[in-house]
Amino acid sequence: MTPARFRRLALALPEAVEGSHHGHPDFRAGGRVFASLHADGATGMVRVSPSEQARLCADHPDAFVPANGAWGRAGCTLVRLEAVAPPVAEEALLLAWQAAIAAPAARRRRPRPT
Repeated sequence: MTPARFRRLALALPEAVEGSHHGHPDFRAGGRVFASLHADGATGMVRVSPSEQARLCADHPDAFVPANGAWGRAGCTLVRLEAVAPPVAEEALLLAWQAAIAAPAARRRRPRPT
């Protein structure tokens, strides 16, 4: 899996758009981030349910690992691109996309007063 292929798979999902978050590309649906690519070019992230995260990590321990801290407990799962097979990455992206679409629309944050 390459970053370019991960990007193509993410953007092939209905209504998926690419944005930027903390200096790296992210992929959104329904206003919610469901995946991202890290600047290192070796790692991506999918945001799945904690139960799906546990299954992905158990079934593919070389490819998936929970993110650190609260993000990981919420389902953010790191993807080692070189270790994940394209069909497995596609499944993980689909799960993340489905979770994003099912969630209520993201609220816009108001700018903080200066």
